Amino acid sequence: MDGYINSEVHGLLQRLRKAEAVRAIFREQTETVLRNLKVEFIRFGYMGVNDANGHLMVNGNYLNNGDKTDLYLDIVHELYHVKQFMDGRELFDRRYDYVDRPTEIEAYRHTVLEAKRLGLSNQRILDYLKTEWISLEELKRLVQNMNVKP
Repeated sequence: MDGYINSEVHGLLQRLRKAEAVRAIFREQTETVLRNLKVEFIRFGYMGVNDANGHLMVNGNYLNNGDKTDLYLDIVHELYHVKQFMDGRELFDRRYDYVDRPTEIEAYRHTVLEAKRLGLSNQRILDYLKTEWISLEELKRLVQNMNVKP
């Protein structure tokens, strides 16, 4: 990886420690998990979880220039994957397409619930769910799995 970041991202994570969506993931372990979470800079994509060690991976350009709502929702989504990793779950089970993978469905459901709690419209949530690595057909399946009406 390109390096570890501590101060800026860890400061952000510590501010999120009181967020209901984050506390719902880790419950009483929230403070400890966020304090000890390793964060790595990457030069590709947006954000993810390293399936070898459970570190949160963040593209610095996205962190600095991305839409703040999308960034927050991505952090919630990826922290859900951190919890799945901690529970010994297989994050990238290749038997499933991305949008059908149980770990992705669970993480997206949690994230969509948070988006709805924030008051985002179905259209805004749909826009959030669109990514360049899934087809229109896959997006339709994802949206159906999330119970978001276009």
